[in-house]
Amino acid sequence: MAPWMLFFKRKRLILLYIVLTLIIVFHSIRKHLEVRMTGVEGLRANSSWFTLEKKPFRILGGSIHYFRVPSAYWEDRLMKMKACGLNTLTTYVPWNLHEPQQGVFDFKNQLDLEAYLRLAGRLGLWVILRPGPYICAEWDLGGLPSWLLRDPNMRLRTTYSGFTDAVNSFFDQLITKVAPLQYSKGGPIIAVQVENEYGSYAKDEAYMPFIKEALLSRGITELLLTSDNKAGLKAGGVKGALETINFQDLDPEDFSYLNAIQPFKPQMVMEYWSGWFDVWGGRHHIYSPEVMMSVVAKLFEMGVSINFYMFHGGTNFGFMNGALAVDLPAPKPMITSYDYDAPLSEAGDYTTKYHLLRNFFSQYQIQPLPDLPALQKRRAYQPVIIEQRLSLWEALPFTDKPYKSERPVNMENLPVNNDNGQLYGYTLYETTISSGGVLNSKNNIRDRALVFVDKEYVGFINDEAQKLVIPNVTEERSLSLLVENCGRVNYGKTLNNQRKGIVGDIEFNELPLRGFIIHSLDMNPGFINRLEGSGSWISMRQQTSFPAFFKGRMYLNRNPKDTFIRLPVWKKGVVFINGQNLGRYWSIGPQQTLYVPGPWLKIGENQIMVFEERETDGKIEFTTTPEYGMTVDVQ
Repeated sequence: MAPWMLFFKRKRLILLYIVLTLIIVFHSIRKHLEVRMTGVEGLRANSSWFTLEKKPFRILGGSIHYFRVPSAYWEDRLMKMKACGLNTLTTYVPWNLHEPQQGVFDFKNQLDLEAYLRLAGRLGLWVILRPGPYICAEWDLGGLPSWLLRDPNMRLRTTYSGFTDAVNSFFDQLITKVAPLQYSKGGPIIAVQVENEYGSYAKDEAYMPFIKEALLSRGITELLLTSDNKAGLKAGGVKGALETINFQDLDPEDFSYLNAIQPFKPQMVMEYWSGWFDVWGGRHHIYSPEVMMSVVAKLFEMGVSINFYMFHGGTNFGFMNGALAVDLPAPKPMITSYDYDAPLSEAGDYTTKYHLLRNFFSQYQIQPLPDLPALQKRRAYQPVIIEQRLSLWEALPFTDKPYKSERPVNMENLPVNNDNGQLYGYTLYETTISSGGVLNSKNNIRDRALVFVDKEYVGFINDEAQKLVIPNVTEERSLSLLVENCGRVNYGKTLNNQRKGIVGDIEFNELPLRGFIIHSLDMNPGFINRLEGSGSWISMRQQTSFPAFFKGRMYLNRNPKDTFIRLPVWKKGVVFINGQNLGRYWSIGPQQTLYVPGPWLKIGENQIMVFEERETDGKIEFTTTPEYGMTVDVQ
């Protein structure tokens, strides 16, 4: 080989060696930044104190759910958490979002759990993962997918094979993604929770061991925890997992009991409730910052680790709110906002609670706390005037093909969504009558129905008003019931009874109605896109009938900012912006605004669509200030 050829060959080898070296160094630096792993031993609970990397460690945690916060704001919220002095992020995992159809999984974009956990690691936060499969969280069906209820014999949160087979399938996907992010693998996850508050359910002694083994067998090696209130501690634990407690009011007896059942173990409040949730028709719950700080100070004196639930609540976007059923005659659906009166507000603002906590925690930091990140700016945009409308009946051609059935069929068993049933939203049931009389739901309408005769509104039915007088008719007329799923119960022992729509026979003049045509109105993105792009919209100058969809355009000539929508004249419905479902509004309150994240807007034209049931003034207003209604202290 000629000398000049040897020279160039060696030069190429040297360049290749340099490139490979730089890649290895870059990967090493990146891994170090993400992981910060300085020891070989993770979180341990072998004495009265936690240890991490063989050093005493107090968990100062906060709950922020990635699925309640626009992904563009994940870093903003986590940086604010770190700046408050917290060292650990806790998050649930919503099975119903990650597996919307059985066997079809989604871990991308807004649901990119791996990206969220890696982000926490890069920002210097440890993670306690709460993978469920049940999470409660004031989330529809406690995070369980509604397609489970297609099985008439389903027994949720038990070792019934129909449930365990589904859990195993989901965990096969989920744990594969999170196991590499454990501390032992160089990741931020230092602990994993086994199920959630099972002591309040406790229908199967074999269930918690099953969930524990489902985690271990798939490679979970970090510290295992359980989480219950005091009453649930008696039945919610599982051997090999540290039990933690949930509460708002401090009772030293709780810790005496906790110490008695697991002596010489660290004590932790997995959920210290920093506020509370709200239901439609109620008031906005607030929890005194001063009372909260007095509890926090006492917990510190006792050497207790603490996780704030919530540190930042966020929003129940779409139809994902749960419902409250404990000690009530009928479930009460949660509102769209999950502000929770938490230290960080729904839109990420600092509150009095935040500043008090930051000042308190700063006393216990070796290094000064990071500077406070800047707040997101907001803008009160000019009102949007509705330009076009489309009645519910005119929108039906854009839904899935209607289903004909002699008897009513509940939402979950409709042959839609690739035979996974209808998940959320509204269902329209149509049949015929030929006389007037009394319509009796027999408590089989879940949760409320608007009733129409020949498309004219005649009244409503819900759990409190189960009978409705239908005006006299002399010939065959159409009878339509628009049934809304207001949100499935998320806590308590009634989870198996959360099928929606019409769940049994309804009677007219004491005879069961038959011969139904059923339309699924889940208002999923596909339907909304078809509706927006259709040429069927009618000018608002023409007479409006209800229910209806309304459309307007919002033009922005500069970078979008956060805002809140106000609909003071509208009664009840759902708002969509650029195809994103912002959630429900309802004039009965307490919530009177809907949060609009700036990243969901764009420069230029933004499409706003509203589904309204009863009334409109044709105008959408904006404000920089949320309105959560009249307040009441948490009891």
